[in-house]
Amino acid sequence: MSTTIDGVRRIAVLRANALGDFVMALPALAAVKAAYPGARLTLLGHEWHAGLLRGRPGPIDEVVALPPISGVGTTDPGHPVPPGLLERLARRGFDLALQLHGGGLYSNPFIRGIGARVTAGLRSPDAVPLDRWVRYAHHQHETLRLLEVAALVGGSTAAVEPALAVTGRDRAELAAVLGDPPPGLVAVHPGANDPRRRWPPERFAALADRLGRPVVVTGTGRERELADRVATAMRAPATVTAGRLGLGALAALYRRCDLLIANDTGPRHLAAAVGTPTVGIYWCGNIVNAGPLTRTSHRVLISWLTRCPVCGADGMDPEAGLCPHETSWVAGVPVEAVAEQAADLLDRQDAGR
Repeated sequence: MSTTIDGVRRIAVLRANALGDFVMALPALAAVKAAYPGARLTLLGHEWHAGLLRGRPGPIDEVVALPPISGVGTTDPGHPVPPGLLERLARRGFDLALQLHGGGLYSNPFIRGIGARVTAGLRSPDAVPLDRWVRYAHHQHETLRLLEVAALVGGSTAAVEPALAVTGRDRAELAAVLGDPPPGLVAVHPGANDPRRRWPPERFAALADRLGRPVVVTGTGRERELADRVATAMRAPATVTAGRLGLGALAALYRRCDLLIANDTGPRHLAAAVGTPTVGIYWCGNIVNAGPLTRTSHRVLISWLTRCPVCGADGMDPEAGLCPHETSWVAGVPVEAVAEQAADLLDRQDAGR
């Protein structure tokens, strides 16, 4: 029996979280768009989504940037849904609204409130139901979870790895900052929003020196000090772009690189989506949800630490609260193991040239 919905011309999708979360949703978004090729797909997200997606080929036709809303666009308390927002969204006349944001405690009431003819999405036990829903299970890969939601409304795809186009504007923005990057470039990204996911900067430096390639160290403006620590610890010179590139230019930079080596963070997903091989350093508790789904071009080194190295708190229970310590949980991953995977990917590329 077909699960597609008749007469769908306008689709809203709620996915108002971070860069990596957005990239992992791309296969589901593409599957929905393929099921309804004539429909206009509106992403309910952030301002940065609008900047990244403006003029970019892909499944999203429009971005509506939401204000901070507790449990929807921010984890900070004290941000109720602004008066009139749901009514303004309802006036757009969405035929289908998808909740791809999380378990749904806050986001399901929000998506129901925009008045779409049919709602579908994720549901945890404490969330109100949608018209069509799948159970939210913590230990499931995010991309596969969202593809299950797409399947509820007739979306299907054989492409499980996200793909994002690089545009001429991206390349021009990159050139304005860096000029023409050298061939054979390797990028390292030492940052991550969660300090526990960060491999020590001195390890990144030692690794980069071992590879013997031109190196660029990427990061956000807030990660500039961390990026500088990597470059300073290296014996060879490196270019630091932390805080200098927008997301489009960063995508173009990664596309020019032969490899990105990174923590479990949004830029690793971005690099993979533009077709660049990656080596990711992951904590075992996150690999299930956010690791690459294929291994030909993407390798992972896993820290199997299950308890906080400071206080011994269990890190494997998703229902348990986090301990206050921000010590790295991935520091035990050896440089030699990362270098071996990086060298293999680089050798494969060199052999193919």
